[in-house]
Amino acid sequence: MTSPVRKISDKIPEPTLRRLPWYLSCAKLMRSQGEKYVSSTQISRQINIDASQVAKDLSYVAVSGRTRVGYDIDCLISVLEDFLGFTNLHKAYLFGVGSLGAALLQDTGLSHFGLEIVGAFDIDPSKVGASIAGIPVYHTDKFPEIMKKSDVNIGILTVPISIAQEITDYMVEGGIKAVWNFTPFRIRVPEDIVVQNTSLYAHLAVMFNRLNEELKRQ
Repeated sequence: MTSPVRKISDKIPEPTLRRLPWYLSCAKLMRSQGEKYVSSTQISRQINIDASQVAKDLSYVAVSGRTRVGYDIDCLISVLEDFLGFTNLHKAYLFGVGSLGAALLQDTGLSHFGLEIVGAFDIDPSKVGASIAGIPVYHTDKFPEIMKKSDVNIGILTVPISIAQEITDYMVEGGIKAVWNFTPFRIRVPEDIVVQNTSLYAHLAVMFNRLNEELKRQ
């Protein structure tokens, strides 16, 4: 079996990074079905991406396959999980315990991908002091004090857009180094802060637009 190897380049295209978890999920599914090897062609058929693109993407993680056999599934899964950072548990605080925030707190699947939400913050008296899925909810004012005693680097933003920038500034000032932004607001941060925007509404807009175009062709 090929030993897991970490990335060979720091300049990996973002589209590739977005596709690698798909390959990982595909490999895990095939392993659960009893497969020992998986080829780029098989992955291609499963997720409808050109096989040459799959092979190119996997070249960034330096995992080698065997001609006409493919990649050893156990090795591929190990390499991808290590490469994507899923084998290390990253702690996070969530800000805004609304319907979306509460849903994320109860999403046990996040821990399988290396993310553990260890605390949440809100200003609603009915939520502060409560616990959701075992995760304590603190008053937002307590963040600086709690942050000083923790080793958390990630902040998850699920607040109303009217306070998105204010809370972002508050998080960064408190020591947060990366923000997972679920709001449709394009937050501004210093250059050394990592931001990942995941707007459900933006994806809805794309889906609706494409659906309308398809319906017009019919």
